[in-house]
Amino acid sequence: KASSHKPWIETEYQGIVMENDNTVLLNPPLFALDKDAPLHYAGEICGFRVHNGPSGSGSVQFEAVVLDRSTGEGLVRSKEPLDCESQREHSFTIQAYDCGEGPDGVNSKKSHKATVHVRVNDVNEFSPVFVERRYEASVPEGRLFERIVRVEALDADCSPQYSQICFYDIITPNVPFAIDNDGNIKNTEPLDSKRQRVHTFWVTAFDCGKNRAQADAQVVVTVKPSCKPGWIGWTKRVEYTPGSGSIPLFPALHLETCEETVWNIQATVELQTGHIGKGCDRDSYSDRSVRRLCGAVRGEVDLLPPPSPTANWTSALPTLPSSDSSLVFSFNGSSHVAVVPESVVSALSGDHFTLQLWMRRGGANIQAASTQTRGNRKEEETIVCSTVKNDDSFSHYSLSVHGCRLSLFYWPDVSAARPVKFLWKLEQVCDSEWHHLSLSVQFPSVTLYVDGVTFDPALIHDNGALPNPAPRQRMSIGACWGKTLTDYMCVDPLVKYVGGYHGLLSGVTVRPGSVEPHSVVECLYACREGLDFGDLETLGSGMKVHVNPSQSVLVLEGDDIESFNRAVQQVTYRNSLRFATPGVRPLKLITSLRCFNEESCLSLKQLEGYLVVLQPDAPQISLSGVGPHLARPAPEFEGPRGVPLFPELRIVCSLSHAVNTAAQGMEGGALMSDAVAHTLDGCEVQPLGEELNPEKEELLVDMDVVRERGLEIINTTAYIAITGAESISVYEDVLRSVRYRLAKGSARFERRFRLSCSEMNGRYTSNELTLEVNFLHSLDSLYHPSHLLASQQQFLHPSHHAGELSGHTLPNPHRNSVIPGAATVIIMVCVGFLVVMVILGVFRIRSIHRRGEGSRSEAKEGGNQWDDSALTIIVNPMEGYTDTKQARAPTAKILKPIFSFIRKPNVTNR
Repeated sequence: KASSHKPWIETEYQGIVMENDNTVLLNPPLFALDKDAPLHYAGEICGFRVHNGPSGSGSVQFEAVVLDRSTGEGLVRSKEPLDCESQREHSFTIQAYDCGEGPDGVNSKKSHKATVHVRVNDVNEFSPVFVERRYEASVPEGRLFERIVRVEALDADCSPQYSQICFYDIITPNVPFAIDNDGNIKNTEPLDSKRQRVHTFWVTAFDCGKNRAQADAQVVVTVKPSCKPGWIGWTKRVEYTPGSGSIPLFPALHLETCEETVWNIQATVELQTGHIGKGCDRDSYSDRSVRRLCGAVRGEVDLLPPPSPTANWTSALPTLPSSDSSLVFSFNGSSHVAVVPESVVSALSGDHFTLQLWMRRGGANIQAASTQTRGNRKEEETIVCSTVKNDDSFSHYSLSVHGCRLSLFYWPDVSAARPVKFLWKLEQVCDSEWHHLSLSVQFPSVTLYVDGVTFDPALIHDNGALPNPAPRQRMSIGACWGKTLTDYMCVDPLVKYVGGYHGLLSGVTVRPGSVEPHSVVECLYACREGLDFGDLETLGSGMKVHVNPSQSVLVLEGDDIESFNRAVQQVTYRNSLRFATPGVRPLKLITSLRCFNEESCLSLKQLEGYLVVLQPDAPQISLSGVGPHLARPAPEFEGPRGVPLFPELRIVCSLSHAVNTAAQGMEGGALMSDAVAHTLDGCEVQPLGEELNPEKEELLVDMDVVRERGLEIINTTAYIAITGAESISVYEDVLRSVRYRLAKGSARFERRFRLSCSEMNGRYTSNELTLEVNFLHSLDSLYHPSHLLASQQQFLHPSHHAGELSGHTLPNPHRNSVIPGAATVIIMVCVGFLVVMVILGVFRIRSIHRRGEGSRSEAKEGGNQWDDSALTIIVNPMEGYTDTKQARAPTAKILKPIFSFIRKPNVTNR
């Protein structure tokens, strides 16, 4: 009967065959089925055909035979021995066919082709073989080593079970060495070169099938005499005297390698100055003064000024103390926001500007960079957010940080143009250290300087559905306003601020117009202290020196030990500040060696020390040339220009330092004072006692001189403060122009002023120069009733009598003038009463004489007239006196006995 069905087999088989066998064990077993069964021939399987696999081979090495034609059972076997090491995997296809319609196989049917994967299982036929027959090593004596030398053996078997080396063994007995399963040999006790200089022993290896190595390996360890490798001559403490310039840090340091051959040496010197000011020692002047010293273009606007009546938008921000005299503001990421007034923002228009600031992420309590999780904040933190009005449009920008990324979002025209985002990925943004950022925008060009180094941005055009910012002029520091409907209606709502900045900010300024040149930016950031290299011309061949921009890390690299030692001794510390910030700077030396024999190469530990900057000699700022008293006629003070207070002021700065007198044959020491050229940064003139009465008196300053020198002045009724880093001669000119003017009819007798100056933002102050100004009045004007009343009120005023009478000294009187002040009033009163007493005495004698000759009534009448005249002169001042407070008691004690003497019992007190 004709065959009508094809045989059927599985589509895929997995097979395993051992290296020492040719029968392949298939999974599932090989069976071919035919639906024509049990017909003879048509339902029987006559054979299997093997075809090439995907790689074109496989059929030559394998064959398939039929074990039972009726059941279709088959067997796959290899034609020749297989080698796992030469080929471990084999793939081919197999196809079954039935017997057709007769014994000759006419019209036989074929099955589909099935894929067979055969894996050759390994047999442990190879033994381990050592890579080298002999291993040598040299070690210094007296130390224990984790690894002296490493031996290695290989096994040619293909499977991990038999190709891996399971363990090594030292077959030489009684040696002070041990070997681990990785072939690392170490000593079990300190070696002594005197007892045994060379140790020789044998090791063997076993694979995981427990086959031992064909041949053992010999190990020779040479013990070298004691030698301690490392840096010799390290000094843990280094002292620096301010004003010394550059000093070598390691003048006697050299590296000992104990005859170890080294082909590369790298040493890293780290100077830690992060705790000194903002990362290092800088000029201790205000940010505005530093900009002047660096030659920056004027016109910058301070966005975070010190709180004052005219700049009150920073009064709610918490401040932190700073060692470099700058004002540091803290932002907590939520409630701390500074909203710049519109009057300030209106001066910042244009798409060309320079934004500069000091920043430190994380706030006051900052974790170390190693333990801090970087970039874990989901929200962008906004530093500056601003919308300014240009000629006929509004532009918007915001500077933000997100993780370790800094971004500038700029909208050239909020009504038309799409926003552009400039992005920088910076480690400095998230390392919790102080960094100086200078962003120069000259749209579409943007330049970023971080610590004086330029970084290029990645430009992103944001095509998202972003709402246009409201065309409204405003600016905020520490956050940005949220997007609300009221923003688009130009109403003043209670704005909700988002994207709060969490960290510290200082010196945030914007200067519209042309951008700052690179040299100015470098000067503003420049550290006055750091690491340096003495003489690059003496640097040996093959030596390299690298210093980072902040000069806190210096790297030396070379291949010759002698040249390297000479280079290390030329590493210096410099501090160009005359009055350097004293304190400790930790110092580290990290060394990395590379040897020809990496196994026994030296490993040097990190050396730690510290640099101590000593306290600098404090300068003495001396103010002189002004006497303790200044007496001028009162009309001169009432003139339109007043009277100069310090016309012959002299300011001298000097340094006192110890002098070695032993070389001059003198005992003990001495101090020498040298006059030096200094830069002052502030002087203050303050009236003592009560503040100035703006209706009657004022202090005048030549503003032309102040503006010409770029100084700043604060003139209030309590003081005049002149600030800005300038030379002594400039401050002398400005202070000599300070004048005091009185309004006409003020009738003052004296006024005291105090003058003081400082440098380095108050770090060093001058002596306090006190000046007493006396106003000389003529006798006619003095006895004018209004002047007499004013004098009496001034003398009896409670706010003056205690301070003005204490320590008062009288100046020499001038002709046709009187001595002003409280002492003058007392003398005048006493002299007046003395004259009155004489007159009263004369009248009293005449009264007694009349009483003896005339009638009693006439004597009484004459006595009453005498009493009335006396009382008419003296009672009115006493009535004013008795109404005063208890503070006038000393004057009352003087006047009371006088009135007790002249008063009669029978006279009525009027």
